[in-house]
Amino acid sequence: MPGMYQETMSTFRFQQFSVEQSQSAMKVCTDTTLFGAMMPICPGDTVLDIGSGTGVLSLMAAQLGAGHVTAVELTASAHSESQSNFRQSRWSDRLSGVHQDIQGYCKNCSERYDLIISNPPFFQQHSRSDESLRSIARHTDQLSYPELIVAAEKVSTQQTRLYLLLPVHAVRQFVGLARDMNFFLIDRVDFRGYGRNSPKVAALTFSRTPGYFISRVHTIYEADRVYSKESEHYLSPFLLRFSKD
Repeated sequence: MPGMYQETMSTFRFQQFSVEQSQSAMKVCTDTTLFGAMMPICPGDTVLDIGSGTGVLSLMAAQLGAGHVTAVELTASAHSESQSNFRQSRWSDRLSGVHQDIQGYCKNCSERYDLIISNPPFFQQHSRSDESLRSIARHTDQLSYPELIVAAEKVSTQQTRLYLLLPVHAVRQFVGLARDMNFFLIDRVDFRGYGRNSPKVAALTFSRTPGYFISRVHTIYEADRVYSKESEHYLSPFLLRFSKD
């Protein structure tokens, strides 16, 4: 399937860090990596990673210049794995993990974040996986879209940005729910594997105040196993295939 790396790899190696993923339900994939590489990070940002899994997005945020990243993960195995990945990275002093549901964490959290990121559950009550942990990671039973928005609102300021990866079919619903909580869509990037494909997922950036809206389609590959120039631009600081060493 275009956009997906091999999921059988127990460790995924990037240029500046590695991600152990043998215990986590969701593995490193192209869509997630591209989503992370395109994060709207400002130097020194405090970042909240909701449903952090292996911690790959948190690690990418640190590489992009985040001042501190808090990774909140519900499942014990993924949390443990992310903690190991953080400790082995060069940014261990800027990464912290919390083993808790995001609803409970945000309810009692006094911290306010500059950027909130999430690659949240993809499906609502359909296309279930038989594997329980993977099911939790991919479905909204444990964290519905309204709950995600409410949690984000509790740890936001008027300057906070919310950055999500969602399936295209869920975008309109989420945008409406977010608007009700004063999160306004300002940037949308639809990902498609090849020029002939229809987009399946979209990277969305929300602001707490209405602003100029930008929308575009990003084509990941220009040919089989050949990234487009735009993809190469974003991925070249991360993937080993683009290393100059």
